[in-house]
Amino acid sequence: MAAGNKRVRFWIIVAALLALFLGALDALVMSAAMPTIISELGGLHLYAWAYSSYFLARAVSLPVFGKLSDLFAVKKLLLFSIALFVSASLAAGASGSMAFLVGTRVFQGIGAGGIFALVYVVLSGVSEPGERAKTLSFASSIWGIASLIGPTLGGFIVTWFSWRWIFFINLPIGLISFAGIAFFFKEFREMPSQAHLDWPGALLLSGSILGLLLIVMTGGRVLPWFSLELVFMVGVTLCLGVGFCRVEQQAADPILDISFFKYPAFALGNLVAFCASFAIFSLFAYAPLYLQGALGKSPLQVGYAMLSLSLGWSVGSLFIGRVMHRIGPKGAAIWGSLLMAAGGALTLVFSETTSMLYCFLVFQVSGLGMGCITLSTLLIVQDSLGPENLGVATSFNQFARTLGGTIGVGVCGGLVTARLIDRLENAGTQLPPVLLEKLQKSMSSMFQEEFRMLLPQGVEKLLQTAVFDGVFLAFMVVFAVALVSLILSAFIPVKKQ
Repeated sequence: MAAGNKRVRFWIIVAALLALFLGALDALVMSAAMPTIISELGGLHLYAWAYSSYFLARAVSLPVFGKLSDLFAVKKLLLFSIALFVSASLAAGASGSMAFLVGTRVFQGIGAGGIFALVYVVLSGVSEPGERAKTLSFASSIWGIASLIGPTLGGFIVTWFSWRWIFFINLPIGLISFAGIAFFFKEFREMPSQAHLDWPGALLLSGSILGLLLIVMTGGRVLPWFSLELVFMVGVTLCLGVGFCRVEQQAADPILDISFFKYPAFALGNLVAFCASFAIFSLFAYAPLYLQGALGKSPLQVGYAMLSLSLGWSVGSLFIGRVMHRIGPKGAAIWGSLLMAAGGALTLVFSETTSMLYCFLVFQVSGLGMGCITLSTLLIVQDSLGPENLGVATSFNQFARTLGGTIGVGVCGGLVTARLIDRLENAGTQLPPVLLEKLQKSMSSMFQEEFRMLLPQGVEKLLQTAVFDGVFLAFMVVFAVALVSLILSAFIPVKKQ
């Protein structure tokens, strides 16, 4: 290959990875800045929506952009997504109220959905023959790198600059990415001469995704499971889902062809990605609660332990990308699921006296497994469909991971909260109603000073034991789902050469 072509490919990969880094980093830097943002803008009741609006918009737009990339020029779509993300970031940085910030986060989420769907398509297209796994491994490792950098960067910016710079910093990075794609990337697929966008399917799919995610995010915490509001939400979501399936069966060019699920590689590859994300994001969410609430570790120690999980994810992805040609995507998925199941099993040995070194090693094993699964399932799903459906295959794999992580955190959160409150009540502890409400909405409330000041005398040790019992239930679920992932990966068909 000519040196010039290699140089062009290099800059395309760099530009695409920078775009991906923008979207992956954005949700993470927010955590350190939110207390400062609330103190300046007010709007405490909208606190959760600063995260949720971004996340929901990203999840809904992912499959839509995936389909669009199979109908229209990927380059224009990706440039639009980057431009939208950067513009919304500038607007977010200039926010004068929490309501306005939440609105800008919706547009950031739409831009991020386009970036996440399209970057993998671009990287797949510019990969050299036989090097797709290696190229895509860089993208998979970006998530781990963002997890390493994000919270620290957010804290640094808030401490030394203004919280507004967590958004303004997206401008120079976004411009470099935009320029790289604009100047170097050329379409590698021939687009259809006539495009028929399935608008009814897109709207029904978006509505059903939004409904499902809202149910998972609010059920059992913001809204009681059998409340009239939640039952109504479930009914509407089911109607939208059924309507979507019927519309897609009649659409000339469906936004998501239901017949794709008849292909074992497509269905199983996405199911493994769903289960792995269910397990890993549940571990990400509730391992800090165990470390800080049950072991009494400091936030800094918790951060170090969780970095091992992120580091394992990055290392696992980079390593498997270089040996994929030897063991194949199915082999990589099996090994990744085996590592995740092993990590899940090792969490069942956790106690209230477990050492940090043991926790570090366990999280590293789980991270290595996720790195393998992320890359292998993407390749399996991409190979299950033809090049003309590369965008749909890629974006749906990303969506399966998003959905798995959301449902995992929601399900485990409900179980942890219910077990913790049950343990406290069985011990005869009467927590003030305001504390119970705080725990049901967010388990991390227990680490806030105002929460601890309201605790009845002598309850802290009991609370520590109750936290361990609750989180241990989540660890059991993580292990069980990792085992399901391992079983499913064994049934993935091997692609015939």
